[in-house]
Amino acid sequence: MTEVVHSSIDGGILTLTLDSPTNRNALSSALVEQLLAGLRHARDNSEARAVVLTHAGGTFCAGADLSEALARGASVEEASAQGTGAMLDVIRTILELPKPVIAKIDGHVRAGGFGLVGAADIALAGPACTFALTESRLGLSPSVISLVLLPKMTARAVGRYFLSGETFDAPTAVSTGLITESFATAEGLDSGVDTIVAGLRRASPQGLAASKALTTAVLLAEFEEHAQQRADESAALFASDEARQGMTAFLGKTRPPWDLTADPT
Repeated sequence: MTEVVHSSIDGGILTLTLDSPTNRNALSSALVEQLLAGLRHARDNSEARAVVLTHAGGTFCAGADLSEALARGASVEEASAQGTGAMLDVIRTILELPKPVIAKIDGHVRAGGFGLVGAADIALAGPACTFALTESRLGLSPSVISLVLLPKMTARAVGRYFLSGETFDAPTAVSTGLITESFATAEGLDSGVDTIVAGLRRASPQGLAASKALTTAVLLAEFEEHAQQRADESAALFASDEARQGMTAFLGKTRPPWDLTADPT
């Protein structure tokens, strides 16, 4: 199997790098399998104090890789169900991990990529970052990823960006609560991660685990209570005629019938 998630450890910090730029680091079966394996290795490795989750290429993560399942002959509904299950597994694993997870992002974040960012304990963003929740334009909604976005983003922010699908930058992401801190340069991002990591290296493993448990207890409880409901909602939307039209338009790079924007002149 091709390695699409690289793992390395240095000074107690285990770095997991998503490296599948040809599909914009979408959550293919291989990427999910290797990411989960990396997170579990971090959990069981006594040398690992924390995890830095980062990426190669210009996109941090573009969400589920539906094309992979469709190419295997799965229906859109089956492909979406597989993607939903994978997303839930990854979010749950990050939340339950007794070690801090720092998302280091300097690229585009779309769809399920928001789930990774929202699940992380600390999220740092560089100047190349853009964010957009475009599900509503496809006849869908950010159902599953809302489990970690609604508790962290402000009500006004989700009321705007869940609905409008607008693209926003890293400083705006900070103001919404999605991102912890943004940096104007890639060098600044590196320095910001180094600052966080230096603090984590001074903390005891027990202290980190107990402190993280405090910060994630309510989030985990709500996640377990509502995960199946959100998954069912997602499945129902993907099975709808409107979503089929939206996905067809998206894949064909055309406008769906409900798009009321004026034709360019």
